[in-house]
Amino acid sequence: MCRSIKTLRPPALPEEATEEEVHAAALQYVRKVSGFRAPAAHNREVFDRAVEEIAEATGRLLDGLEVRGAATRRSGSAPDAA
Repeated sequence: MCRSIKTLRPPALPEEATEEEVHAAALQYVRKVSGFRAPAAHNREVFDRAVEEIAEATGRLLDGLEVRGAATRRSGSAPDAA
């Protein structure tokens, strides 16, 4: 039904995931969960809203992850030194 959702964090992705990659992963997730590749007109609004909400949650997740061994976080800031 849909291609696999790929890992969007280092080291699987050498650079920060783009908004397009995050949106594509969210779309694939909603397609898989809903069982619809493209929703009917009467489901379009809820389908699109779910994609946007999941993309936003994914962005927050990626921003908050700390990957051990990585020099910097996704946001480009180094962790505070104590």
